[in-house]
Amino acid sequence: MAANGRSNIHDDAYQSDAGPTRGPLGRSPEVVSTLFSQECASVTFDRRGRLLTVCVGAANVTLRLLDPDTLDVLAEHALPPRQPSSSPFTNFGGGGYFYLGDRDRVVVPTSNGTIDVIAETGTADAPALTLKRQYDVSEQVGSSIILSALPDWSGRIWFVTKAGVVGTVEPRSGKVHARDLGEGIGNSIAVDETDGVFVVTNKALYRFQGVRHGRPGISWRKKYDGGDRQKPGQSQLGSGTTPTVVRRGGHHYVAITDNADPRMHVLVYRADRSGPGRRPICKQAVFPKNRGATDNSLIAFKGAIVVENNYGYTGPEQNPPSGDPGRNTPTTVPGVTRVQVDYAHGGCHVAWANKRIRVPSSVSKGSTRTGLVYVYDHPAADEVRYTSAGEPEGGPEDPWYLTALDARTGRRVWSVFTGVGLGYNNNYAPITLGPDGTAYVGTLGGLVAVRDGG
Repeated sequence: MAANGRSNIHDDAYQSDAGPTRGPLGRSPEVVSTLFSQECASVTFDRRGRLLTVCVGAANVTLRLLDPDTLDVLAEHALPPRQPSSSPFTNFGGGGYFYLGDRDRVVVPTSNGTIDVIAETGTADAPALTLKRQYDVSEQVGSSIILSALPDWSGRIWFVTKAGVVGTVEPRSGKVHARDLGEGIGNSIAVDETDGVFVVTNKALYRFQGVRHGRPGISWRKKYDGGDRQKPGQSQLGSGTTPTVVRRGGHHYVAITDNADPRMHVLVYRADRSGPGRRPICKQAVFPKNRGATDNSLIAFKGAIVVENNYGYTGPEQNPPSGDPGRNTPTTVPGVTRVQVDYAHGGCHVAWANKRIRVPSSVSKGSTRTGLVYVYDHPAADEVRYTSAGEPEGGPEDPWYLTALDARTGRRVWSVFTGVGLGYNNNYAPITLGPDGTAYVGTLGGLVAVRDGG
């Protein structure tokens, strides 16, 4: 994989959503946006600092190479169109997840049942994107959607499907192995240097490892409370998180959330081959009773887990038509919480809980260099930020903000208005921190960049 912070939607193989990459500090922030009428969700960076992103529309899917400053298109490559879906805003397959290799090659699962390897070609002045290899896994996945692909530490490519197929591809030979869990999968996977591959279904957390000839073998399975309802804000029943691996004190741990009622929990388990034990080392209830749900990966850094509340987000269609006075009354429940974990002795507690910030659906990010947690904020009418002249930023209708929270206290440090309306809704896309400190946010209209001025 490419360097940490540059390789995939969750920053690294652990899916930590945090690292030493700095983000903006809110100093005279500048906002740049581009319109593609496609959501450029996952963003990675090649060795020159240029963006490689897969932009997904209602039908068309396009891999683009973008200038990091202007967001101009330098090259693009069409991917197979997405399959029709009754819930297009929660369909993350066919390019929503991909990873960048250490030679600037994009490895992306497609809606045609293939995993494509696409390289940067051409010249510095006229770059191009060219298909170099294609792995056909259609026989193994059938009509299911390939959600994600990621390499393990041995170099084999693992993939998962929405219907619950877990498979491997040997990169040299192209040999494919797969097994059907019969349990739905809604998110990506995590890997660690013990060759562990962590998958969460709507019923259980798994540790896989390649066994004979690279077949996907189950090291252990840990059942959790997947709930009995798909809460508003979730793309499916069960945990809404990609597993997050944490390395502390010579041991590996893996964190997810459950889908329990009346309150959901952050769960942390031992991730060793020997198994997670009878109980999680941390089980912490978060968010209000019967009003807590998350469908995004956890942030893990400095002994802490940060989780956001997405309860109530039902997609862009939840907003009334433009001009309706109720347009800026989002139905999502506010909440961002930091859970401090005692990895040495077990146990955990809530370090802080910000109960005002509304984060409908962003994959939030932490920066250990700035000490900030970055979220994509959608305040209610009585929470709109105001300018020095007393005017609401962006007007009263449907404003969106990039907001930075102090990782130590949870307090809002600064916010910058990014735009108004449907085109600025991020709809489950992440915040991605670039090598130069720019924060990028995929939106339904395309992509937004926020950087410090001067």
